Amino acid sequence: MLEIRRGTDRGHADHGWLDTRHTFSFAGYYDPRFMGFSHLRVINQDRVEGGHGFPAHPHRNMEIVSYVVSGALEHRDTLGTGSVIRPGEVQLMSAGAGIAHSEYNHAPDTTVEFLQIWVLPREAGGAPGYQQHDFGRSPGLVRVVSPDGADGSLRIKQDMDLWRLLLDAGEARHVVKRRRAWVQVVRGTLDVNGARLHPGDGLAVVETPELLLAVAEGPVEALIFDLV
Repeated sequence: MLEIRRGTDRGHADHGWLDTRHTFSFAGYYDPRFMGFSHLRVINQDRVEGGHGFPAHPHRNMEIVSYVVSGALEHRDTLGTGSVIRPGEVQLMSAGAGIAHSEYNHAPDTTVEFLQIWVLPREAGGAPGYQQHDFGRSPGLVRVVSPDGADGSLRIKQDMDLWRLLLDAGEARHVVKRRRAWVQVVRGTLDVNGARLHPGDGLAVVETPELLLAVAEGPVEALIFDLV
């Protein structure tokens, strides 16, 4: 089963300094049909103007992935972490029993675009943690998150894998390891088993063992969540 979630149908809020689009219900946007998918709870596409950002705020019992599309996002947290996330890098923050963090765009003339992704953990509580890695920009499929750190990926406290797809042209195949998958297109036009997806579109996949990922208009950048 394949079901398209069009990017144009997502929740939207414009706060001036922040333009944000919500694939699933979040904050003031509520749609009972889109409360998440498997353990995937939030996919927000945020564009943050220069000199602005999110001041320190708490999280608990959530695995939070930040994926920067353009610009540079500065992160600070109560673990003492201070870092900058750029395209090619992926950040994973395990909120555990509690953590607070801030995210800022300090470049005055550049907009930061990034996806913030929330995943429900296997178990509540536990020690918070922080991971970040530069996966480069080589074409093809790269595993960036997994439960066991496979292929040098970031280790998440949930039974899921997250793959990044970069392709200028041609196609790739992904064997779905679990029962469900979600494809989120960041840029370009991508055909997935015949379903055409545009930037911002998502695709829910259920009991489909293999995905044929073909570039219709490149370059394509997409995320593939392999979920229970």
